[in-house]
Formats: sequence, structure tokens, C-alpha cells
Amino acid sequence: MRILIVEDDATTLKYVAQGFTAQQYSVDSATDGQEGLTLAKHNQYDLIVLDRMLPKLDGLTLLSALRTSGNKTPVLILSALSHVDERVKGLRAGGDDYMTKPFSFDELLVRAEKLAQRTIVEPASTDIEVGGLKMELLTRKVTLDGKELMLQPKEFQLLKYLMEHPNQVISRTLLFEAVWDYHFDPRTNVIDVHIAKLRRKFEELGHGELIETVRGSGYRLCKGH
Repeated sequence: MRILIVEDDATTLKYVAQGFTAQQYSVDSATDGQEGLTLAKHNQYDLIVLDRMLPKLDGLTLLSALRTSGNKTPVLILSALSHVDERVKGLRAGGDDYMTKPFSFDELLVRAEKLAQRTIVEPASTDIEVGGLKMELLTRKVTLDGKELMLQPKEFQLLKYLMEHPNQVISRTLLFEAVWDYHFDPRTNVIDVHIAKLRRKFEELGHGELIETVRGSGYRLCKGH
């Protein structure tokens, strides 16, 4: 995967670039909007990570220019502007996702890979396996060490998302948006309730440790058990 990072803050740029490089991705970077627009127009990228507030050319102007020219490269906006109105502006300008600073690189990586995969055509897989946990997508059958688990629809979707990202810390915000398909309300405990239900079902089969809570960050499905 080839990624363009357009970010004027040196610390953030280094943090993000090193993270993607460690994942064996090719990274180009720009520290102002004009340079970013030039690189985006003259190179083929799988993803652009774009800061909102940039010198010379702001992020939304850059994004609008790309979309006007027909460039459909997925764009993930990074911004310190966290108000919902600002998120809406970013998405309406042509952004595919929006993350606010400060952020976790683990979550950024998951979101980035999710966006980049939209442009990759792969054979449809009919099942997912993580260790002894198997999910058959067509029949919606889930087994753990060969024993069937009876899951409710949201439990199934939640587990599916975790199984698609094994051993990665997934934030509650990302889980909420992925499974419930609308923006996260920090006052709700719906995710915690569903995680608890999944854990109880795993515990009945002797594997209550499968889903790990990472305090302050989210949840992780442990691959080995």
C-alpha cells in the first residue's frame, strides 16, 4: 500500500510515517497543502492522510481540488477540530473518514486499511478463522473449537469486526461506527453490554480470555488461545 501523508506538524508527521513504514507500507509526505496537492495529482496512492489546517493551501481546499479533478483516492482527514459540524464539513468536502487529534495509531491503521481495501478487488471469502474461532458468513454459523455459539445479530457483527482485525486494539468509537453505523455517543454502554454477552458465551466454552479489554483504548480479540 502506498500512502501520502499531508501534515505540517513535524511530530505528528513523524509518528504517522514511522507507524505506516513499520507496517511495510510505502510513504510519501508533504508539509503544506500545495506540495500535497502536487504529489496527489502526479502519483498513484492507495490512501491520503490529510490534515485540515495546512499552510499555503488548507486541507479542505486541497480535497475539493482533488475531487473536482476526478481523483477518487480515499482520503482520511486528521484534525484537531472535533466538533460535529467540522466533521460534517470534512466528509461533505469529499473525505472518506475523519479522525480527531489526539489519536491512536492502532485505530488510524485500522481505518486506513479499511479505506484502502475499498479499491482492492479480492475474491469474496465465505468464512473467517482466528485460532479455534470460525465464522461462516453465508450461514452465519460461529464455532469455537468445533462447538457452535448462538449469537444475536449485533453480537455476530461485533465479533465479525473483531475477527477481521485480530490482535489489534479497536476503540469503542470505531466499533460503534462499524457495527451500529452512526456516530458514537460516549454516554452509551451498548458496546460494553454486547462485549460482556460475547465473553459469557466464550466462558461457557472455557475461553473467556479471548476478548481483552485494553483500558482507555478499547478491545482486542486475542488470536491465540
